Amino acid sequence: MAHATRTLQPGQRCEVWVASVSGQAELLFTSTDVLFEAPNWTLDGTALVLNGDGRLWTLDVDSAELTTVPLTGVPDLNNDHVLAPGGAGIYLSANDGHIYRASLGGGPAQRITDEDGTFHFLHGVSPDGKELAYVGIEAGDFTQPGRLMTMASDGGATARVDVGPGHCDGPEYSPDGKWIYLNTASFTTAPGHAQLARVSRDGSGFEQLLASGSVDWFPHLSPDGRFATYIRFPSGTEGHPADLPVAVVLVSTGDWSTPLQAWPLFGGQGTLNVNSWSPDSTRFAFVAYPLTDSPKD
Repeated sequence: MAHATRTLQPGQRCEVWVASVSGQAELLFTSTDVLFEAPNWTLDGTALVLNGDGRLWTLDVDSAELTTVPLTGVPDLNNDHVLAPGGAGIYLSANDGHIYRASLGGGPAQRITDEDGTFHFLHGVSPDGKELAYVGIEAGDFTQPGRLMTMASDGGATARVDVGPGHCDGPEYSPDGKWIYLNTASFTTAPGHAQLARVSRDGSGFEQLLASGSVDWFPHLSPDGRFATYIRFPSGTEGHPADLPVAVVLVSTGDWSTPLQAWPLFGGQGTLNVNSWSPDSTRFAFVAYPLTDSPKD
């Protein structure tokens, strides 16, 4: 979650990477002027969707050509954006605390959340496209824990899913639509010690997926349900800040405790906030933010 448009530090660059489930990773795109965040992969497999400078962009996976999505009627965007299941639409979180719906082709965006006294941070769309999962924060007070909420994707009534007292974030639906995967601090009293979890959509079956000494955020399942990625922060990290030594971790959903691969990088906020899997479940994207004087991996 974010509530201000981020910019690169002096001497910092933004790198968009594509990694495969077989362990390779390649640098797709580098920017030294705009800080891009949180790639989604389009349903046709040809492009990534990122936010940067408060706007939405597409990045062609083959040519690395960057294009602005010309949206109107929406404030500056943050890094919580998720594609609609049909592939043509996108749901967006903006810095005014509201969720919007728009076309990937551009045009007017429509606000779908009410003025209910909370900030809404989108993370998931159900596979049938009818429901959104988001994090609600009372009055935008970031000292308060985020709550797991759902709502109809065309707006209207919201409902809370109880996942304990701790802050939660990153809720997204499993490919079969039965579960919501998230990170939560409800399993521990250590400040900010986020761990990976899931809960069924009716609120039952809340369970920890991985018990670790690191701070683990944003579990993202591949479309075929076989793999997952998440971002691992150093032990003791509170929240999901920028500019830390983190790792993007690949696991099998049959065994969350054994990494198949890990990619250490300098980043955090913006690296892997939303689901970045390719539609064929073979690749995923992430973003690094190295500083010029930081050691090479």
